[in-house]
Amino acid sequence: MTDSPIAPGAITGLVLAGGQGLRMGGADKGLQRFRSQPLALHALQRLQAQQGGLIGPVALNANRHLPDYAAWGHPVWPDALPEGVPAHPGPLAGFLAGLAHCTTPWLLVVPCDVPAFPLNLAMRLAALAHAPMPAAITLRAAADDPAAPPRLQPTFGLLHAADPGLRDNLSRFLQAGGRKVGLWLAGLDTRTQVFGPGDTPPQAFTNLNTLAELQALEHTRHP
Repeated sequence: MTDSPIAPGAITGLVLAGGQGLRMGGADKGLQRFRSQPLALHALQRLQAQQGGLIGPVALNANRHLPDYAAWGHPVWPDALPEGVPAHPGPLAGFLAGLAHCTTPWLLVVPCDVPAFPLNLAMRLAALAHAPMPAAITLRAAADDPAAPPRLQPTFGLLHAADPGLRDNLSRFLQAGGRKVGLWLAGLDTRTQVFGPGDTPPQAFTNLNTLAELQALEHTRHP
């Protein structure tokens, strides 16, 4: 339990695994093995283990190998594409799929390629959900280099799914040719939580874009 402004179970957790995996040679990134299990399964389990009991349902956004993802026992939502938007417009299509299916007031999206994001992620973001409710809560996180300033992590976000205009806003952004998550978020009423070097474990937000990066992290101490 927590004194968060968001009630327990009021957040749907969504793992984004719908990308083309271009920097992994076209492989389905979410199904690449990391410490004996698929990357996306690590992320799903981190969502389920979030502190405070805020996460209720969990789901996956994927566009390939849907039976493999469905075998984990949770809904699989392919990209939602507004009319006129070509296939594979990027992670925002996964955001839109989540907003289209979400039945809880809030949606927490996380990428499949960051297998050790903090277990207090949902609680830290939810702490900023006080009235008036923002459309989205983003995060900036410290890099592994403690001298580097915290930077925006655009594929992590807590979206106010109960906001009736948020889904339409995102659909219009995609139809207008928008693709960058940060640019879409910049046009919303947002609040930002900072995960600094003193309260973020090393490698907590390490992004695994290539097989070489995955293998390198495989042999480090787990955060």
